Order: sequence, then structure tokens, then C-alpha cells
Amino acid sequence: MAKRVTRLGGLLAAYQRRDPAARSKLEIFLLYPGVHAVLYHRAAHWLYRHRRFFLARCVSQWSRFWTGIEIHPGAQIGRRLVIDHGSGIVIGETAEIGDDCLLYQGVTLGGTGKDQGKRHPTLGNNVMVGSGAKVLGPLTVGDNARIAAGAVVLRAVPANSTAVGVPARIARMSGRPVYYADDVDQIHVADPLLEEIDALNRRLEALERQLRETNHRTERTA
Repeated sequence: MAKRVTRLGGLLAAYQRRDPAARSKLEIFLLYPGVHAVLYHRAAHWLYRHRRFFLARCVSQWSRFWTGIEIHPGAQIGRRLVIDHGSGIVIGETAEIGDDCLLYQGVTLGGTGKDQGKRHPTLGNNVMVGSGAKVLGPLTVGDNARIAAGAVVLRAVPANSTAVGVPARIARMSGRPVYYADDVDQIHVADPLLEEIDALNRRLEALERQLRETNHRTERTA
């Protein structure tokens, strides 16, 4: 019992640290849907592990109705998960979330099809997923990673990195730009997607030049 109280206290303290609007632990406990969703999930997950699947889904569906947050009973959630607002969040059956993670509204930790087995993402510790981001498939998001709002993540995200865009690409690694110029250059920034397009254009121009030269030689020998 004391262990559960300690875990609850840690959860409420995490909300106080990460939400500037949080005034007291009592307010957080009574009024924050993210806290309610996590507590309901603990009960649902206990039932799920003990093969009481129908009852587990009953609890999770009640939680969805009450909080607007859908967490499958089979999902594994670490300690001190903070769900900010939370409306529209969906967490799939085989999803795994580490300790001290932060999810904003509209986040989906989903699958990519009807595959069996592990089909949902695994988040490491201290991962932040921005509003409306979609993390899809049995990929891994490393510790301390950040996923920007609206990003669609289809590939693994390394630890200590930031993923942005649709589909998401790595924009920063260990707090420093990955695809961008040094900090001293405030003007020239290279977009990795544009770099790929430029490379394809150069290759296409080279192929067209080769084709023209081949046609020219053919015409001369004809």
C-alpha cells in the first residue's frame, strides 16, 4: 500500500514539475484526466495480465468515456507518465512507455496493419511526444528523444534526438543540428528532404546527358 501511495505521489509531483498550470497535488489528483487515465490503466492492466480480458476492456472503455484517452489494457506504461490535456490520445496493445515520458493531446502510438505480435512503438525514458504526433509500428524511440507536434514517425528515433516532419526525419542529435550548418551560420540551412531531391535531379540530368550523347553517337554511325 505504501508503495502505491509513493508511486502516486511521484506521478502527481511529475505533473507539478511539467505543468505550469498545476496548483496543487489535490487539484491534479481530482481534476486531471491524464492522472485518472493512468490509474484506470493500472487496474485494467492488472486484469489483462490475469487474463480477465473482458473486465480489462470494460475498465479501459470506461476510462476512455470518462477521460477521452484510450489506452489498451495490454499496453505497458512506466512511472510518472504525464499526459497533458490528453484528449484524443490512443495507445495500442503492445505499446511500451518508459519512465518520465510526456504525451500531449492527439498523440497516437499505433500499429501499421493487422500484424500479430509486437506491432506498436516502444518509447524509452524521458521521451516527449508533441501534439498530434503519430508514432506507428513496432519501432523504438530512444531515451530523451523529442518528437515534434504533427510528426508522423515510421522509423526508429535514436536517443537524445529530435524528429520532425511527415514522414518524420531526425533534425537534431544530442542537442545539436544534424542536417544543418554550424551555429555560426545563421542563414544557410540545409533541409535533408531538399538535399535528396537535389541529388535525384543531378542524377536525372546526368542520365539525360548520357542519353543525348548515346543518341548523338548512334546518329553519326548510322
